Amino acid sequence: MAIEVLSRADFAWVIALGNANQVETGPLDEGRLTNLVEASYLSQVARPDLGFLITFIPTSAYDSPNFVWFVERMDKFVYVDRIVVAAHARGQGIARRFYEGLFASAQADGYEQVVCEVNSDPPNPVSDQFHAALGFTPVGQATLSNGKSVTYLSRSLKD
Repeated sequence: MAIEVLSRADFAWVIALGNANQVETGPLDEGRLTNLVEASYLSQVARPDLGFLITFIPTSAYDSPNFVWFVERMDKFVYVDRIVVAAHARGQGIARRFYEGLFASAQADGYEQVVCEVNSDPPNPVSDQFHAALGFTPVGQATLSNGKSVTYLSRSLKD
């Protein structure tokens, strides 16, 4: 498995994988993915077609209500918008490798925390446990306009 920069050549399988998991991450099409990648801090894939990661920083041109929640409350963070691993590849440490690489890059670039949200309604207990094991802690909650409830999480990068 190799983790590399997400490129246009990856779009077809990334869109398919994203849409197979849209309950957790939201719908994805070529235009949306183009905008996400162009505005992102770090967009990566695990090859061959195993998973992807898309992140943003406070100055990114992105208007997701979850991202905005963090922008209004924090500085010097990297926001994980989407991290998706193919069902057949789960449990192999791919998401952990994405996060470990992100922690290293973000810390090297002077960011102080990595943040994300996890669905609380509908619940996502696997993601809750995974993020807790990586050192994420809850920092807030919200109910979105679509009725979904989320818990906001943060992991400090300070030593």
